[in-house]
Amino acid sequence: MKHRIFLIGWALALVVGMASVVGAADMRFAVIDFQRILDESRAGKAAQAEINQQGGQMEAELKAKGDALEQMKAQLQKDAMVMSKETREEKEREFRIQINEFREVQQEFAKKAREMQIRAMSKIRHEVDALAKAIAQEKGVTLMIEKQEAGVIYAPAEIDVTDELIRRYDAQPGN
Repeated sequence: MKHRIFLIGWALALVVGMASVVGAADMRFAVIDFQRILDESRAGKAAQAEINQQGGQMEAELKAKGDALEQMKAQLQKDAMVMSKETREEKEREFRIQINEFREVQQEFAKKAREMQIRAMSKIRHEVDALAKAIAQEKGVTLMIEKQEAGVIYAPAEIDVTDELIRRYDAQPGN
């Protein structure tokens, strides 16, 4: 992350340095806020709803497995006094196996959720980047920066093209 910020800072310094050579009047900057695009665009909202739905299904499945484990534990504790030592040890072993399987399912679901989110964000990012380039070319923008990644502390509203980007993105068929 620090390396990326360093590179962005270096690139900005290079562009600003070039501005003095080329002429500051020729330089035009714009910023976009990708997080706002994810939060406010139809495609971003749809992706989030899909992720939430899938996550809800996985969570319900985990809850059912967890409840079954609790019942198994309660039954084991209840019957422990009347079982033979061998039977009790076998039941405890089965219970440990079930707990390990439950943990594996938890990890698998967490991995699936991360992958789903990454796929959705990558798709949206690719589409938004293409639109951002088109807007930059139309407006004669020399440098377009993503607010979050570049660590922008301040940018005047007039150079923020996020709203226009969201409007155009939502207007595309399929979004």
